[in-house]
Amino acid sequence: TLGLVQGGVVPAALWGPSGWLWWMADLLGMVLVTPVLFLRRPRRTERSGEALLLLALTAAVCVGVFAFPRPGSGAAHALTFLLFPLTAWAALGFGLRGGALSSLIVALAAIAGTARELGPFFMTDLPHRGLVVLQLFIGITALTGLLLAAARAERRQAVELLELLATTVRAVHEGVLICEVREPGVLNTVFANEALCALVGRRREELVGTAPGELLASGDGGDRQRLLEALREERSLRAEVALTRPDGTRVWSEMQLSPVRANGEAVTHFVATHRDVTATKELQARLVAAERVAAVGTLAAGVGHEINNPLAYLLINLDAAQRNLASEGAEAPEGVRDALSCVREAQEGAERIRLIVRDLQVFSREGAPERGLVDLNALVPPAVRVVLHALRSRARLVEDFRPVPRVLGSEARLGQVLLNLLVNALQAIPEGDPDRHEVRVRTSTDASGHARVEVEDTGGGIPPDVLPRIFDPFFTTKGSTEGTGLGLAICQQIVRTHGGELHVHSVPGQGATFTLLLPPAPVQSAGSVPALPTVSRGAAPGQAAAASGRKGRVLIVDDEPRLAQSMRLLMEPAYEVVTVTRGEDALAKVAEGASFDVVLCDLQMPGMDGIAVYRRLQQEAPALVSRVVFISGGASSPEARAFVETVARRVLEKPVRPDVLLATVEEVLLEGGPPESRQAATLEVVARGAVGGTRRG
Repeated sequence: TLGLVQGGVVPAALWGPSGWLWWMADLLGMVLVTPVLFLRRPRRTERSGEALLLLALTAAVCVGVFAFPRPGSGAAHALTFLLFPLTAWAALGFGLRGGALSSLIVALAAIAGTARELGPFFMTDLPHRGLVVLQLFIGITALTGLLLAAARAERRQAVELLELLATTVRAVHEGVLICEVREPGVLNTVFANEALCALVGRRREELVGTAPGELLASGDGGDRQRLLEALREERSLRAEVALTRPDGTRVWSEMQLSPVRANGEAVTHFVATHRDVTATKELQARLVAAERVAAVGTLAAGVGHEINNPLAYLLINLDAAQRNLASEGAEAPEGVRDALSCVREAQEGAERIRLIVRDLQVFSREGAPERGLVDLNALVPPAVRVVLHALRSRARLVEDFRPVPRVLGSEARLGQVLLNLLVNALQAIPEGDPDRHEVRVRTSTDASGHARVEVEDTGGGIPPDVLPRIFDPFFTTKGSTEGTGLGLAICQQIVRTHGGELHVHSVPGQGATFTLLLPPAPVQSAGSVPALPTVSRGAAPGQAAAASGRKGRVLIVDDEPRLAQSMRLLMEPAYEVVTVTRGEDALAKVAEGASFDVVLCDLQMPGMDGIAVYRRLQQEAPALVSRVVFISGGASSPEARAFVETVARRVLEKPVRPDVLLATVEEVLLEGGPPESRQAATLEVVARGAVGGTRRG
């Protein structure tokens, strides 16, 4: 169009041999038309009214400039400058398409006016000069609109990208802190996202403008030192740091510090991302505490086993000393009577040690798979004895035992539940006022026939918001030094595996009551539970041997020489006793033809243990197998527990009381004697009842 206008108003001679005005016209045509043709159609927006207003103003100015003024008018020249702000408005307000359309409309109006010999660009005396000016006007208008539109598009893209980045940083779950480097080693916070504000419990306004080091916990000098070194060396840092909240609590964060080189050279900013690892740290601490508790339990079981050996011969020797001193009668000198009193007190102390060790072994027994009839009234006192020392400084203990049905379960696991409930009760009561508080343990049978155990305390109670989570694993309101949050969760799991229920009722300020309900054991027929053939505890040593007309021969196999010697002194002269300290020596004597009426064998020994001795006797002397009595300090391995439960007929738990040891030996002798002796033993059983400390398979 521009070329046709030029051809119609300018003689061909004025174009020159090169025809550069034609080429200029073609170039301007492509600049004007190409953006309009190739730009995609814009979406309808709410700014259609503004677009119509802009179009009307542009059309009005174009008509005023190119339709009415006389050619070459100075006023028309002045009015052309009104088209530049309109083009800028179109470019900045509507982007590249708006700028291109505005430039095209202005160019078409200018060309149309000039073709009609109107407007400021038509010069009658110098038509080619007017066309050059027209081309310059169109080119400047088009370039201005396109450049402004491109600048606007680039700015808009940059703003959208910044908004996207800002939205992403604000919405990310990890805390983000951006700091400006004021001077080497000195930072000033310029941005913090919502996640970081929530992590440290502060508002963004409180963080912006402060030094990021103020968030570190005051006692973590090592963290501050590592941070300062990373800032000085302008390097990245990855570390776990403790951040402090306004209320003084700490949160653990995994921090990643990264330098930012905005100009490609010097570090201008540091970006720190924080990930909350408080729960992970607490979980690790509780797992370590749980492992430590398990290790202590294993240690307690081992220590108990080691204590049992010296305690066994201590009890036996004290019993022997008491017998010898008591034989002096009422006419004994005063010194003998005082010594007898001291020996009896020592016996009481040794008996207390025996009970404590037994309780420790019950509650530290690992992986006890055995299930049997459990009397809860008999299980509560050992648990009470374990915590009694710590309980005395906090509260009085009140016991209320009533008849309860026996339950089928694991004595060790149920004992662990009772122990945890008692520990939980005493920890709920502060120290220093035992007359004001009490811990009450009640046993009874509920209306449905279930065994019921209640552990009640008068502590501060459990808040209502905490009560629903009391059995959640790792949930605790205590400090890390007092609990792991696993005790009640483990209790709940153990009770459920026994088919029971564990409930809690609490009123804040009035204490809490934990109620354990267990179903009764199935009713068994009279023949389903074998009777325990026993002998009278008061039977004289050697009674069975006297009935048979000869001394009974006893073989003692124990790796503890003092214990074997004490048992030998206890049995002589009523029995003929042979002692050995190794299983191999015992088998050697049997192989040599020595006969024994009773074999007392330690279950756990270095080298050949009691299990290996028993299995060799089954092969080499099967008649002697029924006369073996095992003495155990606690079957610790699964193999030993299975052996005790399924094979061994009699197992005496160390430390064995002297009367129980003598009664057991007499029982074995009576079983191996003539019929009249066995009948006498049966009468003794009826007269006596059960003997504690002996297990029968």
